[in-house]
Amino acid sequence: MKVLVSAALLLALLSCSRSEQEVVVYCALDRNFSEPILREFEQRTGVRVRAEFDVEAAKTVGLVRKIEEEANNPRCDVFWNNEIIHTIRLKKQGLLAPYASPAGADLPAAFRDTEGAWHGFAARARVFIVNSELLPDASQRPSSYLDLVGERFRGQGAMAKPLTGTTMTHAAALFAKLGPDKAREFLQGVIQNEVMLTSGNAAVMRQVRDGNVAFGFTDTDDYNVARVNVSPRYPVTAVYPDSGPDGIGTLLIPNTVCMVKGGPNPQGARALVDFLLSREVEEMLALSDSAQIPLRAGVPKPEHVLGPEGFKVMEVDFEKVADALDLYREELNELFLRG
Repeated sequence: MKVLVSAALLLALLSCSRSEQEVVVYCALDRNFSEPILREFEQRTGVRVRAEFDVEAAKTVGLVRKIEEEANNPRCDVFWNNEIIHTIRLKKQGLLAPYASPAGADLPAAFRDTEGAWHGFAARARVFIVNSELLPDASQRPSSYLDLVGERFRGQGAMAKPLTGTTMTHAAALFAKLGPDKAREFLQGVIQNEVMLTSGNAAVMRQVRDGNVAFGFTDTDDYNVARVNVSPRYPVTAVYPDSGPDGIGTLLIPNTVCMVKGGPNPQGARALVDFLLSREVEEMLALSDSAQIPLRAGVPKPEHVLGPEGFKVMEVDFEKVADALDLYREELNELFLRG
């Protein structure tokens, strides 16, 4: 679908004054993946996009904090987040403007807010990256999150400390999915089983690709960085854990997009939200080196991008995941800030 902004809305945009012909977006997705999409929107609509991108050291939290600090005088129109929990927390603070985008109407219900405060699209999966030289037999590779804490793989696994980013979201999802007792047992087991704890998912990927550990939890975009490397060619493969009939499923963490309450250009913001939620943008992100997973069936994607139909997706209520993070954040800090 090439016409991503309705004719009526485009006409309204073209009649705006110069000051209204600008949309401010705070963007947490890596600039090299998000900026080409924002420039495409500019070319199609004539609306200038002024983007402020995430700073890696601050992760998404820096942009969230700016939205909170600017609550009485918002500067941002659209927040494009590369995860979901902080987006939901902004909603709980009353800082988002509901917009039931028609472009997102065909997204799975689990990945959009019932009140239209946010929409999820183009996800990453929490997978095991496996060194295929250290574990050459596919039948002997880890297949469940519990393998990270099992005796068979003691000292062979890696995981980022669940204090920021998608690993923190993953830990909160386990609290929501399994209940506090089982989630706590797993996280304590991570430490007891001599799992290598790193500063982030990219570090896990590097430890596995270099053969320092046999496998580890990371995101599909970080796995893809190792997969596409040509010189040297790294011996890596991905396992989508817990995809069997009795498994809890593989966690999908979507990008999210939302409008900031009181943003200066709501009309332009709606147009940008519609654009980002299009099937075409999901295709663009799937084709990029970040290998994002389209949430809708039938979106064209390369063969190496495994869609949700290809594995068992963990069923979670993201609102409850956000609540779990608030409840157990201090416990995570106590457990993983020691080392």
